[in-house]
Amino acid sequence: MYEHKHGLVRGFASRYKITRLVYYGTTNDIRDAIAREKDIKGWLHAKKVALIESTNPTWEDLSADWYDEADSSPPAQNDNQKAG
Repeated sequence: MYEHKHGLVRGFASRYKITRLVYYGTTNDIRDAIAREKDIKGWLHAKKVALIESTNPTWEDLSADWYDEADSSPPAQNDNQKAG
């Protein structure tokens, strides 16, 4: 999210200035996560909006308190996040 909020990642999020996280799901299985993402990407816009509003009706930024916005450096990475 830090990278998206600060325009450090090229692609859809930076192109459309997407800086808020309004919905996310969790799973322990990467295959389930990928399948869910593909399902949601195939939905009509209205269905996606309904999903968001079912858990976040005010469209609050769910990542707002993940790190200090005044901090100009990205959050520290753990060993699993470091590029290898």
